[in-house]
Amino acid sequence: MRDSSLRDIAIVSFAQRQEPAITSESEVEFMVPLMQQAKEAVGLSQQDMGFTCSGSSDFLAGQAFSFVMTIDGTGPVPPISESHVEQDGAWALYEAWVKLQCGDIDTAFVYSYGKSSPGSLRDVLATQMDPYYVAPLWPDAFSIEGLGARMLIESGKVSERQLAEIASRSREHAASNPHAVRNTAKSVEEILAEDFVADPLRPSDIPASADGGCAMVLAAGDRARELCDRPVWIRGIDHRIDSHTLGARDLTDAVSARIAAEKAGVGRDKIDFAELHAPFTTSEAVLTDALGLGDDVTINPSGGPLAAHTMMAAGHIRFGEAFERIARGDGDRAVVHATAGPMLQQNMVAVLEGE
Repeated sequence: MRDSSLRDIAIVSFAQRQEPAITSESEVEFMVPLMQQAKEAVGLSQQDMGFTCSGSSDFLAGQAFSFVMTIDGTGPVPPISESHVEQDGAWALYEAWVKLQCGDIDTAFVYSYGKSSPGSLRDVLATQMDPYYVAPLWPDAFSIEGLGARMLIESGKVSERQLAEIASRSREHAASNPHAVRNTAKSVEEILAEDFVADPLRPSDIPASADGGCAMVLAAGDRARELCDRPVWIRGIDHRIDSHTLGARDLTDAVSARIAAEKAGVGRDKIDFAELHAPFTTSEAVLTDALGLGDDVTINPSGGPLAAHTMMAAGHIRFGEAFERIARGDGDRAVVHATAGPMLQQNMVAVLEGE
């Protein structure tokens, strides 16, 4: 049963952009139109927002306090109430949700973005590993996932064919997503014939890296109903963290995701579909089990991060994709998931419902 002491908070608008590489525009330049689109969709200006929160990475941008320039793009004069998380935008959404729960505001603006094409994200992510025992070895992100994939396969929890089936389905779903950067059809047999990137992972098993971002408006109670025809309510949300040390946890499971799903109320009613921040096919296999999602649940109808993965916004975009699907009547109840860190170290789970 839902906690009656919590305010009803809904997503009321969303805008996104994802491309393989955005070479002729800065983060500020490609984010400003998205910010305007999300606000104009509900007839609001920046001064109507009770709170603004963003998610991005100065480390990824290669410039200290780079997020301050993007704040300028929101139109923060007169001064606004603002915060930033050095994390995927899903955690900025969570901060905005908490702020709305305090009851002194009714609207919040959330945006996130990332531009990884200028460098090698596969190698850069090695810097987030344990600084004493793992990071000095410079294991790239794909190799780390490959170790986990080998453990999954040898434990009997998944097969290479099942991973290929996930990859093929992602491509099929992505064909109808205008923001997907990997949407060409491939059969299971064609995927199994691909050369390995990090044995046993093949190119179709890894995320389709993209540049881009998204923007979103949240609103509480009757204010949400005033702003859009079908608000999409956040009925439950929780996030948990597993150990940073790879050797201290079972890489074939996601305990933190399992706990977050229970706390968010995933199992309390029927789920129509799930938008999972599963960058690798192995991630989806682990998450589907941890979240208790059965065969009757459509997984990643957008194609998911296998079809387009914008670092620092991919988890936030899962909320947006679920919002749009529910808002247009393609489902009533969805699970949304976001992750951060190596091998599903940090996990956020939410339940979204239509009006």
